[in-house]
Amino acid sequence: MNMTTTSIQIPKNTLVAPEFQIPALSLGSWNTYDRMDFHEAVSMVQKALASGVNMFDIGVYGQRTQKIPTSDIIFSAIVRAAKLRREDYILSEKLWLEGFDDDQGFRPQLERALFRVGTDHADIVVLGDVRDNQIEMRDLVLAVADLKSRGLIRAWGVNNWSASNIAALFDIAAAENVDPPAMAQLKYSPARRAIVDGAPFKALFERGLKLQASDVMEGGVLVKDAPSDRMIGQDPGGIREKIAASAKTLRRIADEFGTTPAQLCIAFTMTHDHIVNTLFGASKAAHLAEALRAVELVDRIGKAKLRGALEPLWADQGVVDPKGP
Repeated sequence: MNMTTTSIQIPKNTLVAPEFQIPALSLGSWNTYDRMDFHEAVSMVQKALASGVNMFDIGVYGQRTQKIPTSDIIFSAIVRAAKLRREDYILSEKLWLEGFDDDQGFRPQLERALFRVGTDHADIVVLGDVRDNQIEMRDLVLAVADLKSRGLIRAWGVNNWSASNIAALFDIAAAENVDPPAMAQLKYSPARRAIVDGAPFKALFERGLKLQASDVMEGGVLVKDAPSDRMIGQDPGGIREKIAASAKTLRRIADEFGTTPAQLCIAFTMTHDHIVNTLFGASKAAHLAEALRAVELVDRIGKAKLRGALEPLWADQGVVDPKGP
């Protein structure tokens, strides 16, 4: 465990075509950059790029009520301070269905987002959660296709959508002869497996959908003794208390493997057959180092052994509908 951060090189995975490779890890921006010393954030991003972690998930996140710049604006400053060229990094932008325009689709929202970051295109866009929207699925698919035709994106995905909704997107895309979603950003951890490992999503993965794992430490609950001091994600199934109680078991398993709970959570996601990327949040350089060291664990421990050892932590089995939200 004494390897330096930059000595570990992250493997690349194919997203939609051989020429579109993305790293096995990507840095998130929710409750990260707005909680960091700016100089440390710049240094962390530089170290990430040196190790091949050159993909960044960016959205309008932050404590806006406190008049702190949101994370996408902070990221744009980090890019300038780190002297990054646009070709140096892969940008994954969040788009929200609430901001969909009936006449212009997602274009105004994306162009505003790109302006805030300081670039003219995203590599990937990820559509946010489906709530009580009244937007036709066909309109969404065609709106994303329009972004690609204008050169504003290369691929797209969805965040925490149900299997049935994603299947509908695939069917519509086939009928319209446009690209379906390339990936689904889904909660996936040793504690939350019912959706990703369930039959409905297995069928989608067989159709070509790929997995981007997120919330891999349950907002820190799996790796911290004390409750998180920040906002964390939703709790499908109401099992967070059960997950928190399993943190001691995870720590024991990590000790047996000579690693840490955080590294074990990240390594677990990489055992999935259709994983293309694991998204993690880092608010200090040490978090990045943990993520990088997790990469070697899969080869060292083995997928089957790792998954078997973590089976007791599966908290949502039989509780959460595998079809998804």
